[in-house]
Amino acid sequence: MTDKARNRLLALFWLALAGAAAAAMAFSSIYLYLKPGLPSVESLRDIRLQTPLRVYSQDMKLIGEFGEKRRNPITMDETPEMFVRAVLAAEDAGFYSHNGVSIKGLMRAASQLLQTGSIQSGGSTLTMQVARNFFLSREQRFLRKFNEILLSLQIERELSKDDILELYINKIFLGNRAYGFQAAAHVYYGRDIKELNLSQWAMMAGLPKAPSTYNPIANPTRALVRRNWILKRMLELGYIDQDDYKNSITAPVTARYHGRDLDMSAPYIAEMARKEAVELFGDAAYTDGYQVITTVDSKLQQAAREALQHGLETYDDRHGYRGPEQRLEPELLEDSDQLVDLLNEIPVLGGLEPAVVTAVEPQQLQVQLRDRRVVEVLWENGLDKLRPYISENARGARLKSAEEMFAPGDVIRLRRVEVKAGDRADDDSETDGDNDLADTEDRDPADDPFADPGQHSVPEPEPQLREEWHLAQVPDAQGALVSLNPEDGAIRALVGGYDFRQSHFNRVTQAARQPGSNFKPFIYASAIEKGYTAASIINDAPIIFEDTNLQDVWRPENSSGRFLGPTRLRRGLYKSRNLVSIRLLQAIGIDYALDYVENFGFDRSKLARNLTIALGSSALTPLEVARGYAAFANGGFRVEPYLVDRVLDVNGKSIYRALPLTVCRECPEPGSESEGELQREPMNLADAQIEADLMAPAEEPIELRTLQVNPLSEEQAPPRAPRAMSAETTYIMDSILKDVIKKGTGRKALAMKRGDIAGKTGTTNGPRDAWFSGYSPHLVTSAWVGFDSNGQLGKREYGGSAALPIWIDFMSIALEGLPERHLPQPDGIVTVRINPRTGLRTSRGGMFEIFREGHLPGRENYSSYRPDSSSSEGETEDSGESLPEELF
Repeated sequence: MTDKARNRLLALFWLALAGAAAAAMAFSSIYLYLKPGLPSVESLRDIRLQTPLRVYSQDMKLIGEFGEKRRNPITMDETPEMFVRAVLAAEDAGFYSHNGVSIKGLMRAASQLLQTGSIQSGGSTLTMQVARNFFLSREQRFLRKFNEILLSLQIERELSKDDILELYINKIFLGNRAYGFQAAAHVYYGRDIKELNLSQWAMMAGLPKAPSTYNPIANPTRALVRRNWILKRMLELGYIDQDDYKNSITAPVTARYHGRDLDMSAPYIAEMARKEAVELFGDAAYTDGYQVITTVDSKLQQAAREALQHGLETYDDRHGYRGPEQRLEPELLEDSDQLVDLLNEIPVLGGLEPAVVTAVEPQQLQVQLRDRRVVEVLWENGLDKLRPYISENARGARLKSAEEMFAPGDVIRLRRVEVKAGDRADDDSETDGDNDLADTEDRDPADDPFADPGQHSVPEPEPQLREEWHLAQVPDAQGALVSLNPEDGAIRALVGGYDFRQSHFNRVTQAARQPGSNFKPFIYASAIEKGYTAASIINDAPIIFEDTNLQDVWRPENSSGRFLGPTRLRRGLYKSRNLVSIRLLQAIGIDYALDYVENFGFDRSKLARNLTIALGSSALTPLEVARGYAAFANGGFRVEPYLVDRVLDVNGKSIYRALPLTVCRECPEPGSESEGELQREPMNLADAQIEADLMAPAEEPIELRTLQVNPLSEEQAPPRAPRAMSAETTYIMDSILKDVIKKGTGRKALAMKRGDIAGKTGTTNGPRDAWFSGYSPHLVTSAWVGFDSNGQLGKREYGGSAALPIWIDFMSIALEGLPERHLPQPDGIVTVRINPRTGLRTSRGGMFEIFREGHLPGRENYSSYRPDSSSSEGETEDSGESLPEELF
């Protein structure tokens, strides 16, 4: 080698060394400049991924999810190995061999930049993506890239490869509000990631590069190209064999959008729980992954929703068909895409599908559904019994032809019904007579004692089901149902309206309506507590109240317009005699009654201080009424309704639990300090201010009160529920309310064939509100039906016809399989024989009645005794005659 060549090489060496030194100094300078601003990698160990609030039923069924980001964090142990390989093949095949930065990748990115003049790819490793996603922005600047490189090196020094990969799997954005691959698996496939197959894993692994571009829903063609490239990379890297590749490369794109994967529909419950969570945790409720466990039972909740929807639809059917929801222009029928778009804008309510009539024949309709299918509505599927609505009290004649009501372009509602092949669905949507419940029990052939021994040994094949579409309509009337555990007030089921998508207004907690005779039991309980008995005689006769503050006199009536004369208190309640209730309140005193009903949790300031409260004139919510009735069910204790049972953090640790007022029958009874205050003289009638307008709306909607929720140990006993009434009064009232079912206005409930149920109907003037509140010791439930506009329900609608069937449908399922339970008879109760006509004790004939010790009636003069063979209405005591419902 010549000296010239040697000098040239030496110069090149020193030049390279100087360049390396300069680069090292530059890198060191950049490092020293940027390092103080780098975040601590230690924070990644305790990172709190934004996880939505989730609401569950008591049996852990998901009923609500709230939060901007959908995320379901998983660990590496829960992540399928083949899916990890798909991610590595797509994003960073050398992940387990580099130190956080890929020099080859950076050089490739630099080469693309020099060739094109713009940034084509960043050459980022998975570690660099973790650094960017957790700490840095996505802006394409060199300074951000340097930060990303330095932070990646730092992350690799302090975290294991599996820790880094787990952070990546749970953090990365994958489109459609999904963050992390587990959430994306539910969004695109509706399943856990471990339940997917190889082709689906490859499709998921292609999303991080560009979630919108390679979205299998929005861009299935480009997503398929990306998926197949990843499968080929997996084959080249030896992650899969040729057979796996061939099977997966030909698999179709199966992704479609899956909304929130709710296990059950309970939107009113979910919204109530969301509000309570925000009250407890603020805006962090939406991001910190709290799990709210409610008191709701999923079986009871489903039964409540179905009972309310069916009851409202049945009421609506009784009053006629109001016609199509809207009529489209004829030219729209020629554009199928536009029809589909229009139908998709109309929400499904109560399971009733919107559809457009495309052709009308005398005996059937042809309609198009949202999914582009064209189906037929046959004459016998709702058209044959169709009668047009005229008013709440009148319907038109039945249609003779579908052409009388329908035309192409009509938007109608349909109910999908599955029936056995060869059968047709029973259409119970129309009733011309009474809406009594039918006996629907089917006898099991296997229970037939006269069947041949081998007759049922060969199982019959499963019957084939076919689909029918029945004409329906969304009810105008609304309703509410709430059911509580009487032992502690836990809400077991709650439905605040026909459908949450129709109206978010929660009528259980916000709709204050007049309960009518549903309120009478609280007045009767106060009278018994004061010394009246179930045999006390009250005159059921006309009465007129004059007041200078009123333009007209008040003449309260019974719904039948008839009067029974002297009536025992028991009979006055189970037959819901208005004049008996008014005279009873007048006798015990309004102030005394108001003081007493406060024991049930009612707010005295919201109750009218006049005689109309005997007829339920003060507006209450169904939740308040149910709370009051819980005392009749649990032996006389006041409980407070509550919804949130406990709250878990993102790691499943219990951080809060409710401590509700709970019935404790074994606990010693404290002396009642308020008893003396309640013994007041009846007020003079002149002091009772009678309201002129009984239908005045409530001033404010009443919300569910949030109970104190505390981070307490599981061993701490809940606080005792205070007494609302004595055990003796409760026992007597329970007996009377059972008579409402046996021989009063709630006789339809006899179809349940249970002896432990009790309750009371309620109907207000118009009628405008229909109620039934009742219970067994297992459960207390209140149902209400009415219009949000306070319109009239119809002159033949009462609590027993509109609300009671809803209660029966729900309680039949809720109490199924539960043994009958009855309140134990307290020591202070005695049973004596009385003359039902006079209410006095007798030793011959008559009937037995229960009394509190010290409150027995006097003994009658036997010389004047005569059996009570008939009442003034010609009805015996146990008459099975259908009773009219009450009005006030």
